[in-house]
Amino acid sequence: MHPVLGLPDDIQAGLFDLDGVLTQTAKVHAAAWKEMFDAFLKQRDGDGYTPFDAHEDYDEYVDGLPRPDGVRGFLKSRGIDAPDDLVKELGDRKNDLVLKIIQKDGVQAYDGSLRYLKAAKDAGLKLAVVSSSANAKDVLKSVGILDDFAHVVDGHAVADDGLKGKPAPDTFLAGAKALGVEPAHAAVFEDALAGVEAGRAGKFGAVVGVDRVGQADALAKHGATVVVQDLDELLS
Repeated sequence: MHPVLGLPDDIQAGLFDLDGVLTQTAKVHAAAWKEMFDAFLKQRDGDGYTPFDAHEDYDEYVDGLPRPDGVRGFLKSRGIDAPDDLVKELGDRKNDLVLKIIQKDGVQAYDGSLRYLKAAKDAGLKLAVVSSSANAKDVLKSVGILDDFAHVVDGHAVADDGLKGKPAPDTFLAGAKALGVEPAHAAVFEDALAGVEAGRAGKFGAVVGVDRVGQADALAKHGATVVVQDLDELLS
């Protein structure tokens, strides 16, 4: 194992998801999804609607996925047809809510992740962020760590470059390629089930599952090679 970082010796790069791994924005996204979907469902079905569950529905259908895929996946689970215009409208509503929450309350990084990030830099790892969020760079800048990363693969890259979102490995593969590192020599850091699936599918050298919500077993089942509650647990 890497003597400092708790990774295999041949790991040369770290590919970090953002929301829930580096920053405490997963709960912001979950709240925004819930507010958006609940308003839509109430308008559609009346007061007897079944609300969006910010834990189970979030983890199952939207966490880690590109926004349009999240909309389609949840609506499909409720038997609701999802034409493209509706998908875009609901996705835009959700993004507006996220921005409002961030502007109002700000963003916090996980202290343990910041400690790990510093250790990774000191150890000479090449670093990239791989996130489905279109706001990734703004969030990284707001917590003062944007310059720590040589490359950011975000929601804009997914759309502009035609990449498949997680659980497909495309975005992580793009991050590794941008850093000039083969997947076998890169570690993926993810809190979403779809994200660890992507790491496994891409045959990365390590897939670190970050368990923020009590789903350690599920992270391991979906492809994590090691599961921690915070990244600094990996530090010797």
